[in-house]
Order: sequence, then structure tokens, then C-alpha cells
Amino acid sequence: MSEGPAEPVKAQEVKVQNAKRPGAQAQGKARRTPWLFGLATVVVAAVLYVIVAHGFKPADGNLKDLATGAMAKLQVPDAPRGEPDASFSGPSSQILHLADFKGQVLVVNFWATWCAPCVQEMPTLAKLQSAFAGQPVRVMAISLDRSEDTAFAQRFILKHAPLAFYQDPKYALLFSLDPRPAGVPVTVIFDRNGHERARLEGAADWSSPQAKAVLNSVLQIRS
Repeated sequence: MSEGPAEPVKAQEVKVQNAKRPGAQAQGKARRTPWLFGLATVVVAAVLYVIVAHGFKPADGNLKDLATGAMAKLQVPDAPRGEPDASFSGPSSQILHLADFKGQVLVVNFWATWCAPCVQEMPTLAKLQSAFAGQPVRVMAISLDRSEDTAFAQRFILKHAPLAFYQDPKYALLFSLDPRPAGVPVTVIFDRNGHERARLEGAADWSSPQAKAVLNSVLQIRS
């Protein structure tokens, strides 16, 4: 009967001995450390990949996602289109081409005094230009009014500073757009290199947060 408890006592002694072996614990931690370090490296690499992938996503690819709210009618071509070479007249009646403004994002709006939606949206285009003051953004309101109505159209634009007066009375620039717009107003956005990135047919609120988001996205395009 006295030999009965011998086995439990030995088992208890084994547990105590293992608890008192710090070398064994240190060896276990050493085995786990490389594995944990490797896991952490994989996680960090995955996070960096996501950040880089989103950070360098082509800006024009995001434009379609920005076709919401006031910009719901925004049309984004599958590939950037070249700028037309047709001429138009500037504030001092000088002959100009869109290529003269390389290095700037152009918001080219075709309008006329006889077009009610054009007249309605003009104040918002002026606000858009003011919002991007000091940045390489030029809002160009190009009048399609006849030459005999030039003075009347100029007086209208003067009420919407800081916009300047541009004119295309023969529709040369408008009709050189590809595809040709169905009507006016129509606003075409070109990047700094002269590529058409988006257009919107019809009136819109160009002072809206959505419009500013579109311009900021196009500003990020470098090639």
C-alpha cells in the first residue's frame, strides 16, 4: 500500500524540473522568433503593395469613378484623344491654338449668348477658375456667337471675371473635336500634354466638389 503514490510523485517532479529549465524556454523562443519575423515581413510587404498599387493608379482611370453628382454626365474616353489643331481668337483678337497652352490643364467650354444653359452655368465656370488660382489650370469659355455679336458676348464675359473672352464664330474648333459634340454647352478637359481626358455635354455646376475632384485628378496626370 505504501508504494501506491510513488508514480504521481515522480510525475509532479518532472513538471517541476521542466519549469526550472530556463534554457529550454529560451530555446523555444529562439525557434519562434524567426517564424514571427518572417510573418511580419510578409504582412508589411502586403501592406506596402496595396499602398503602392493605389498610389500609382493612373489618374485617368479614376476619372470614370468621379462621374457622380454634378459630374454624372462626364464622358471619359477609353484612351486619351489628341487635341484639335483648329484656330480660334483670344482676348486681344489674336489667333490661338490649344497647343499654345501646353503645360496647363484646359477646361474648354463652348458657349453662346443665345444658349440659355450656357448662360446659366457660366458663373460656376468663373468660380472654378477662381478656385484653382495660382495653379496650371485655365478655364477657356469660347464663344460661338457671330462676329457681329462679339461686343455683346464680350460684355457678358466681363461680368464673370476672372474668365477671359475667346471666340470661335465659325465653329472651326468645335467641329474639329472627335467625336463632334451634339450641341452646346459642351466642356472638354485636356491634360497638360494636350490630351483630351474627359468631356461633358450639357450644363453642369462646375463649382461643385465633384468638378474640383475631376480637375485635381487631371492635374496629377504627367504623361
